[in-house]
Amino acid sequence: MNERSLRGKVAVAGIAETRYYKHGQSPVPEFRLALEAIVGACADAGIAVTEVDGFAGYSNDRTDPSRLAAALGLPRLRSTTMQWGGGGGGCAAAVANGAAAIAAGLADTVVVFRALAQGQHGRFGRAKPAATAGAEMAWMAPYGVLSPAQKYAMKVRRFMHEHGVRQEAMRAVALASYAHAQRNPRAVMHGKPLDEAKYDASRWIVEPFHLFDICLENDGAAALVLVSAERAKDLKQPPAYVLGAAAGSDHRTFANPHNAPHYASASFVNVARELYRMARVGPADIGSVQAYENFTGGVVMALAEHGFFRPDEANEFMQLDHLVAPAGRLPLNTSGGNLAECYMHGFELVLEAVRQVRGQSTSQAARSDLSLVIGGPLVSPVSSLILGSGAAL
Repeated sequence: MNERSLRGKVAVAGIAETRYYKHGQSPVPEFRLALEAIVGACADAGIAVTEVDGFAGYSNDRTDPSRLAAALGLPRLRSTTMQWGGGGGGCAAAVANGAAAIAAGLADTVVVFRALAQGQHGRFGRAKPAATAGAEMAWMAPYGVLSPAQKYAMKVRRFMHEHGVRQEAMRAVALASYAHAQRNPRAVMHGKPLDEAKYDASRWIVEPFHLFDICLENDGAAALVLVSAERAKDLKQPPAYVLGAAAGSDHRTFANPHNAPHYASASFVNVARELYRMARVGPADIGSVQAYENFTGGVVMALAEHGFFRPDEANEFMQLDHLVAPAGRLPLNTSGGNLAECYMHGFELVLEAVRQVRGQSTSQAARSDLSLVIGGPLVSPVSSLILGSGAAL
């Protein structure tokens, strides 16, 4: 085994989430949501909370690890890592950072988490008034380009133009997510099905994004517990092993102002290559994909960059029956994803990948030995993660 690889060295031992609320409706503060998810993940793993000695987060999570350690009564805190930048692009990288701490001997039991209470702190991603604009916003704000939807619509539209991708390919992402949410009682959109007519009739937010092409906004928290592979074998749940992880972006991905050499990209070309190299698998080995839908167009672009199809094959591949578990060619977002389960900034996708590997999903894929998590596309840095069962090692 390559000593500079995470493959098979660390496993997810426990997962948990709070109830997911519509944005601004959590009855308790963000910090308490985080505590509830962490305690639940430890219980799922069958370990004492006091065994935790590390935390990993992303997107500048507001929940301070030292405060968590004090509230949980941890006897010591050995590792705290934060994935900088990229918003939801860091959800898989946070798991990689926690796993790396364990593999390097810096911690034994690391909790990776995300918590959001937007009634307490404001709606995530909303443009805020400012006296000045810096970095890329200095080039966009004067023209009214303020929101993520506006910024990334331009990249998606270029991708569609260059490769002849139709709106139906994006619609299939939304329909698959909502179809899986109808089987998942945890999902915010459980009991609220979506069909082609409803999607097509929904209002434009910014072309090419309809209402149902854009993620939800929610309150809640989700967490998982990482331990060494050896220790995971003796715990309560079947281990979900970290087989591969990669983060970063491509050459000049975030060059200002929107002038990257490969503009119509989700930023995963190099990341996907490194991911498969570490995991020692390829696209044909993946049983299900949990792909971050900030916008459905980014999902189509990210799947192409992970090698599931060429961009000019998107219309053929992105058909609803290809994306729905159990029989689809590539079951996608089998808990409902950011569009229909909840928007826990993508971390609910990681938990669903664990459920797939365990065989515990409400929409179980026919193949459950490998599940791929694709973090938020179109940003920088991005990240991806492959989890697998013991049989996949």
